[in-house]
Amino acid sequence: MSNKTRFRFSIDRGGTFTDVYAEVPGEPGFKVVKLLSEDPANYDDAPREGIRRILSEYSKNNDDKGIDASQIEWIRMGTTVATNALLERKGARCALVISKGFGDVLQIGNQDRPHIFDLKIKKPQLLYQEVIEVDERLRLLRPAEDAEEEVLVGVTGEYFAVLAEPDLEVLRPQLAELLEHGITSIAVVFLHAYACPQHEQAVGKLAEKLGFDQISLSSEVIPMVKLVSRGDTTMVDSYLTPHIRSYLESFKKGFRDGLAETQL
Repeated sequence: MSNKTRFRFSIDRGGTFTDVYAEVPGEPGFKVVKLLSEDPANYDDAPREGIRRILSEYSKNNDDKGIDASQIEWIRMGTTVATNALLERKGARCALVISKGFGDVLQIGNQDRPHIFDLKIKKPQLLYQEVIEVDERLRLLRPAEDAEEEVLVGVTGEYFAVLAEPDLEVLRPQLAELLEHGITSIAVVFLHAYACPQHEQAVGKLAEKLGFDQISLSSEVIPMVKLVSRGDTTMVDSYLTPHIRSYLESFKKGFRDGLAETQL
């Protein structure tokens, strides 16, 4: 440990306390700091404050311009930022873009009931504010089956007949209307996208051109067969990723180089 010249930080940012463990040059080779996760009167960000306090004991090269990150080899941080945002429903405003006819599938869910005879079922609040149903449909072809329609090859090597291709010109004003309403995050969930992602990818490219901040494609987030599970996970990704990204950007701004040369 004594031959190390750069600092390594392992941080657990909990709801109440933040624990910072650092591998430091020299003896004893480590340092530990415990802080309140929220203490706005004394600091803006607990993990960054813990890093600052430890570095300040070994170097005075930290001032109002930010923390000198050249002394840091890497930072590993676990945080409840996303969990808290989900529980408190403080994620991004987002919309669900899904195959036509399945607009309410995430609301219906998979019918699991913790208390099977309960007559008053309380369902979690939906994460999305708007739904756009896209007229697109694929059909999995049987081995050696011929199709009159256009055929796409899936990532699994299976063949899919295109029964309906997304009309991007119809979809364009619908997506633009979402942006006008302040919704900049979308989850795209199509029926057979787990194996044949081309339709989702086309919608994703359109959304990117229009200026959406977060575009979560189910074929990239979790390419699995079951639509409800895949849709739920993609929806959570769309809902929380902007929140996590915002926190990390805020965290990095307290360092002089924005942690450009440091693994986080």
